[in-house]
Amino acid sequence: MEKDTHFILGVYDDEDVLLQAVEKVRSTGVKIHEVFTPYPVHGLEDVLGYKRSRLPIAAFLFGILGTSLAMTMQFYMMRFDWPMIIGGKDYAAFPDFIPVGFEMTVLLAAFGMVGVFMISSNLKPWAQPRIFDERSSDDKHIMAIDLANNSTMEEEKIREILASSGATEINKKSFE
Repeated sequence: MEKDTHFILGVYDDEDVLLQAVEKVRSTGVKIHEVFTPYPVHGLEDVLGYKRSRLPIAAFLFGILGTSLAMTMQFYMMRFDWPMIIGGKDYAAFPDFIPVGFEMTVLLAAFGMVGVFMISSNLKPWAQPRIFDERSSDDKHIMAIDLANNSTMEEEKIREILASSGATEINKKSFE
């Protein structure tokens, strides 16, 4: 069976039932592909076992890059490219560089975080999103289980686990 093409979907009405179901399904050894909810569910990433995001590290590194580029650019312009001679002295005052340095820090940190997020999430402008169940944007919580990742367990056994965990519906979805 091909990976990421055949899924079993468990549909849940309540977020509390969903949280308990995720714990129960994971405890049986079933690997959950993803959980889709119409709104943020507090604690869901913890029970799914997600690690802490490394996006703040990328933001910090892009911020340092922005500060370095801003200071280097201003120093080069004021000293070599178009030197300002005020009172017979070369003028390159560090306090005057702070506003531009701050703005470049914020700009590059923001653009860098957006770029890293899009790359890590595999978001492309030309990509077609997979919609597992349209009701996941209205009022239902959807737990998707990839059948290829759970090849040691039969589909019927996975359906039984989902039914016993409180799923109101259990559907099969295939993508080409």
